Amino acid sequence: MLYKLIYLLQADYSWLNVFRYITFRTIVSALFSMVVALGLGIWAINRLRAMQIGQQIREEGPPNHKGKAGTPTMGGCLILPIIMASTLLWAELQNIYVWLLLLTIFGFGTIGFIDDYLKTVRKTSQGLNKKSKFLSQVFVAAVVAIILYLYPGYDMQLNVPFFKAFVPDLGWAYIPLTVFIIVGASNAVNLTDGLDGLAIGPIVIAFTGYLVFSYLAGHVRIASYLQIPYVAGSGELAIVCGAIVGSGLGFLWYNAFPAEVFMGDVGSLPLGAALGAVAVITKQEILLILVGGLFVVETLSVIFQVAYFRITGGQRIFRMAPIHHHFELKGWPESKVTVRFWIIAIVLALMSFSTLKLR
Repeated sequence: MLYKLIYLLQADYSWLNVFRYITFRTIVSALFSMVVALGLGIWAINRLRAMQIGQQIREEGPPNHKGKAGTPTMGGCLILPIIMASTLLWAELQNIYVWLLLLTIFGFGTIGFIDDYLKTVRKTSQGLNKKSKFLSQVFVAAVVAIILYLYPGYDMQLNVPFFKAFVPDLGWAYIPLTVFIIVGASNAVNLTDGLDGLAIGPIVIAFTGYLVFSYLAGHVRIASYLQIPYVAGSGELAIVCGAIVGSGLGFLWYNAFPAEVFMGDVGSLPLGAALGAVAVITKQEILLILVGGLFVVETLSVIFQVAYFRITGGQRIFRMAPIHHHFELKGWPESKVTVRFWIIAIVLALMSFSTLKLR
């Protein structure tokens, strides 16, 4: 909580008064995270390479991915500590929502770390058992959901975009919905992380969107004007979102094509879960379908592919799922697939902002 110490000096240095504002601390959090990620990136990559923590490529994957084998992975070990450090420095630590988001990141990060460790260090082909992995995710998400349910300052109403008068109170049913959103978002981002820069780019875009939504939801006057749910204290989540955006940009510097490092499950699982958690806390759960539309499409492509394959006895809708591999096999260069998916993510984020007035 460095900003508190700095703010104590504002009586002598009036310009330090800017640290009381969420907007300023969000900017500082983002810049701090980006600079640290850029500065430690090469060191982290060299450490991962020295420890021989390299990417394993599936035999059934696209042929052009064979050259990626051995590229340092588990880059999430760089991203997550930076996010947590930046949050602890610049956010209000008496805010329960900040701690719930950190709990989500730490919990899912631990699951991803164990999975990556088993695959890259122990050289097990599947990593963490699928059932154990899923149940662990559900457990962490359930803890977050139950704390929200019991917290007196948080209601169980569901905000429905475009229908301002329709706000059903879900009661205890809000708990399984929260678990579904957090676990679903976590795995959706994980499925998207299949090309250089493909997942971290849309992650930065989506969290930029929720950075705005967090600030708006935590400002009583703006929330009232826009007719969106006011969630007292949720504005502090903008600092955490800023830290994720900044560290994500710093990581993208090394993850862009051709990637020098991959973030692995230790990065994709907690970032996706954090996205779901922010969506829930800010009461923009349904809007996540639009903000994270790219992740939704990637997930649905896998679901449809598997279902169609089983129903038809071996036929496929796509050449390969997730859908980014389909376009690769159609002859699109990897960088073109990535950039075009980024464009789609930007368009979806802009569309989500338009819903603020269409209520």
